[in-house]
Amino acid sequence: MSVAVRRLPVRRGEIDRGAIFVYAAVAVLVLVVGGILVSVVLDAFATSWFGGWLPDGFTDRWFRAAITDFDLPQILVATAFITLAVAAIGLLVGVPAAYVLARRRFRVKGVVQVLLLLPLLLPPITYGIPLATMLYEFRLAGTAAGVIVANLVPALPLVVLLLTPFFEQIDPNLERAARVLGASPLRVFTRVLVPLAAPGVLAAALIVIVRALALFELTFLTSGADSTTLVVALYYAAFAPGIRPSQQIDAMAVVYMATSLVLLLAALRFVNPTNMVVRVRR
Repeated sequence: MSVAVRRLPVRRGEIDRGAIFVYAAVAVLVLVVGGILVSVVLDAFATSWFGGWLPDGFTDRWFRAAITDFDLPQILVATAFITLAVAAIGLLVGVPAAYVLARRRFRVKGVVQVLLLLPLLLPPITYGIPLATMLYEFRLAGTAAGVIVANLVPALPLVVLLLTPFFEQIDPNLERAARVLGASPLRVFTRVLVPLAAPGVLAAALIVIVRALALFELTFLTSGADSTTLVVALYYAAFAPGIRPSQQIDAMAVVYMATSLVLLLAALRFVNPTNMVVRVRR
């Protein structure tokens, strides 16, 4: 039996106006953001730039100065270690917690979900100062461990809230079938559920890494000489005592942008934005 579907007439004028509005908004965004990024990159390589559309000359001396003055290799190593550790611990704890929230029903479930939202809704500075005070009491502030603990406060709820819908969409019959075949609960979780939720797990890991890389307040309050990340180093480059050329500050900004761009390319390489939600056929 065939069913004829009648399409409603489309008003072409409305579509054109809507498309023009979207294109205009995108063009303005590209011009503003792109113009700022291009100016920062050009200034980072400029010998001097006092007027005109282009600098007077180009050099890499400001990057070499940033490497020397800010010990950039050590900062990059500390940034990579802290962000990867936050993502690993967040997944290790957040994946089982998300599964429990997706599968179990208990009385205070709504309260738990609200509490998970609080670190994401509140400005980090509101709980960052008491958290830093507590970490100083336990002598963790100023170390990489203290920075990791501080970044886990917003990262862990983010992992749980991102992965809970992924586990909710997985058919419980798959778990029952695996148990009937003799798989233990741990084996069901690691061999059946986690592979099915792999896109969500990978997406959560990348989002946590990007957030930890950009989270300034908590890192600034708890970092030390050996646990300074790129975002804190960029702040010191711009506002620390002393006079620094704007080109050197922009060189640090270019390094920070390049690091974020690498993470973005990794996200687009391993995570398809159109498949961010796992769909399991029931």
